[in-house]
Amino acid sequence: MTKLAPLSLIALAGFSSTAFATQYLTAEQAQQTIFPEANSFKPLPLQLDAAQMKQVEKLSGLPARSVAWRTVAAYKDDRLLGYVVFDDVVGKFELISYAVGLQADATVQQVEIMAYRESHGFEIRNANWRRQFVGKTVSHGLAIGDGIANISGATLSCAHVTDGVRRIAAIVQVALKK
Repeated sequence: MTKLAPLSLIALAGFSSTAFATQYLTAEQAQQTIFPEANSFKPLPLQLDAAQMKQVEKLSGLPARSVAWRTVAAYKDDRLLGYVVFDDVVGKFELISYAVGLQADATVQQVEIMAYRESHGFEIRNANWRRQFVGKTVSHGLAIGDGIANISGATLSCAHVTDGVRRIAAIVQVALKK
């Protein structure tokens, strides 16, 4: 009986925590959803230098956070359609994985939530909320209360994804804009 006690505790521990993680899209699915007309995607690893990081911070009003960014260029034949940048931000406690599609001029094309791991706030995946980002630039309308509405019950997720999109728009503006 004493040998079974540790096994019982392990089994009960598994039942007491509920997993909320939901994977909605892979990276490949996200990039195809954002640029459905693209017939090729080419990895474009992005490394920011110190001067670019300062520019990103000045434009976005946020820390650049990282020098390395996972980026993919989307093409229709030989014509550049834009970029997809992949990122993770913390919601309330857990990471939110998302992809931001930007046109070659650094205008937001689309935002896709790839994975959501929180118990609340999943409403940020709603197409109506994500549609608010379309056509915005780092200098126009990419802040909660200034172009992007908040969702009650998803306040932190909204704020952190919005900040992340603004940071990514600044990165593309600084490092990739054509």
